[in-house]
Amino acid sequence: MDYLLQLAADPTAWAALVTLVAMEVVLGIDNLLFISILTNKLPEHMRSKARRIGISLALIMRLGLLSTVAFIVQLTEPVIELFDHPFSWRDFILIAGGLFLVWKATKEIHHTMQPHEEAEASAGQVMTIGYTSAIVQILLLDIVFSIDSIVTAVGMTDHIPIMVVAVVIAVLTMLLAANPLGNFIGRNPSIVMLALGFLLLIGTTLIAEGFGAHVPKGYIYTAMAFSAAVEALNMVQRKRSGPTH
Repeated sequence: MDYLLQLAADPTAWAALVTLVAMEVVLGIDNLLFISILTNKLPEHMRSKARRIGISLALIMRLGLLSTVAFIVQLTEPVIELFDHPFSWRDFILIAGGLFLVWKATKEIHHTMQPHEEAEASAGQVMTIGYTSAIVQILLLDIVFSIDSIVTAVGMTDHIPIMVVAVVIAVLTMLLAANPLGNFIGRNPSIVMLALGFLLLIGTTLIAEGFGAHVPKGYIYTAMAFSAAVEALNMVQRKRSGPTH
């Protein structure tokens, strides 16, 4: 208790908390985009539940990983050297997650452009198989994003309580934003393609980082913000022009 009171009275701890919350929220955008696009493939009455489950899994996983910080730090230690380049378990996880994101985004772009080629299925099959598949895929990406999130947190502060509070605030923010973002993406087809492009960019970045090529996150999110701003202007222009026939 004395330790927590000392942290609460330390301005440096508050500064670290604010910085870490902002960083965790920004990193959570990647996870939230994937969850929104994936759950929009489900029947409408199941989307909100799937989003809550996916984000709740992310919270549980991140809090669980925080209890094994020593183990997470060890994941950054080299375990094998290939082509004169050392690889850690974190590198392999990032590469696998990046490949999965690139594959998933490419597949969704294909389905968006060629919807008539999707296999026909009964309503019951879509609800059961699609829902289970969505939760499994969300869980797999949660692992990648959670490890990246915890490694980032460890690099910014040594205080576990600050990490826990930052993670909880960031995930609760994701929970509040999930339905509005998912509904907005679902109402605007052009936003779907833009979000899928973001996922391709994020996946490529994860692969690059896994191979040791560090890409500053600021560049990535600046590019994403610029693209989103351009699309927002396009949406305003289309709205003013009125419906076309």
